[in-house]
Amino acid sequence: MILTIERVGKYTIKFKNMPNIEGFAAVCGKKEGQGPFAKYFDKIFEDSKLGEDSFEKGESRLQTEAVSLAIKKSKIKPEDINIIFSGDLLNQCLSSTFGIKDFNIPFVGQFGACSTMAQVLSMASIMVASKAANRCVGVTSSHFCAAERQYRFPLEYGCQRFQTAQWTVTGSGAAVVATSGQGPFIQAVTFGKMVDLGVKDTTNMGAAMAPAAADTLKNFFEDTKTHPQDFDLILTGDLGVVGSKILKELLLKEKIILGDRHNDCGLMVFHREEQDVHSGGSGCGCSGLILCSYVFKSMRRKEMKNVLFMATGALMSPTSSQQGESIPSIAHLLWFKSD
Repeated sequence: MILTIERVGKYTIKFKNMPNIEGFAAVCGKKEGQGPFAKYFDKIFEDSKLGEDSFEKGESRLQTEAVSLAIKKSKIKPEDINIIFSGDLLNQCLSSTFGIKDFNIPFVGQFGACSTMAQVLSMASIMVASKAANRCVGVTSSHFCAAERQYRFPLEYGCQRFQTAQWTVTGSGAAVVATSGQGPFIQAVTFGKMVDLGVKDTTNMGAAMAPAAADTLKNFFEDTKTHPQDFDLILTGDLGVVGSKILKELLLKEKIILGDRHNDCGLMVFHREEQDVHSGGSGCGCSGLILCSYVFKSMRRKEMKNVLFMATGALMSPTSSQQGESIPSIAHLLWFKSD
């Protein structure tokens, strides 16, 4: 038997026959459409409810639109998809459930908080590389209004935001992972460990997530014997201003210097000062939106050849926060290549 998957080091899985991103799509809300990467998005919705009667139903519609477009751009039909891996921030991943149910495709719900985009694509890649599936879809979403009233305060409350706070992105990114196509290709995935340094401040997600990001990235470099300078871009999910600074400080202690190779989806998605989003963007849709638009399009044009994408997540819930628990964090990583 010829193995197509091998474990490299302790934490990384490498693919001999690299799974391919066959098609991808990114859709978002009005505020994201006013940001610096608007020209890369497939569809921008002016109505925060997307024509539905609640914000939560609007978020489900984001996933429906993103998956439909990704399948259409792949020039295939829904019945050609073996499995959809999907997740979001709402209780029991309801945005995914109601956004995906009418496709009539086998569904595997995932929760990794804001790391979910990396998680769903990693799972899809393993299924395709192992030949357990011919095609899978990975999709995530988030919605500012839905997330605010679940995790923080009702919108009507008008709570003043802390400077460390981030703005949950209203958006969705979807990608079709297949055995063939134009690329980009997935060379490897690294699953992260949970890291909990005792941060309890739910208005400072960057500080909670940065230690997990540093741990996963360090493990990846050790497993693969690579270095930051080997990559055109090292992209984190939504650490924002605070988390990005902490990440670099933590890695510097390990003698790993990211330098200008690093960027963060939370820093990219908005005009941070002009749009008053404080520490930047966040949410499952944050990394999904940037990855399934700017990054994949740039790689198809060969403007970038090697990209590390690492989405980070704060594994909290309203219940755990109300009970005074700390915020465990997680970070999963994928290595994308243009050929």
